[in-house]
Amino acid sequence: MSQQVSAHPNTYYDPYLNPHLFDGVRKKRIFACVIDIIAITVLSGIAYFVVGFLGILTLGLAWLLFPAIWPLVALAYTAFSLGGYNSATPGMRAFGLEMRLQNGGRPYPLYAAIHVLLFYFSVTILSPFVLIVSLFSDQKRLLHDIVLGAVIMNSPVDSLHR
Repeated sequence: MSQQVSAHPNTYYDPYLNPHLFDGVRKKRIFACVIDIIAITVLSGIAYFVVGFLGILTLGLAWLLFPAIWPLVALAYTAFSLGGYNSATPGMRAFGLEMRLQNGGRPYPLYAAIHVLLFYFSVTILSPFVLIVSLFSDQKRLLHDIVLGAVIMNSPVDSLHR
């Protein structure tokens, strides 16, 4: 069963012309975030173990890295997965989501890093407001998505085969 998809750049991300791109995105993003947090926790645990071992070899000098492990792992995880070829973190890929820039391009690693930093800062400072914004956004975008011009949507390939 094939669906018509508007290909004009100005109308492609219009939720009224292509509603299948935004069906269930809010709920999928929540579950994708949980998967990504679990993955970051596992990777951070491995990094803590490695830094702990290196701290023994360096007589405690490497232990100065402990406070930076979680933020650096989360930043690298998001920058290289969201800014990579698939334009999605592993959690987003599990739920058939991807990110696009407002002009239709794919995010690059620096853009993805800025996106995740803005996410962490906005959630820390404006936690309820960040999520409430998505209830009033046609594209189900969060505050940091709107500020940076990012669109999180169902993968067009997945949404055409539903």
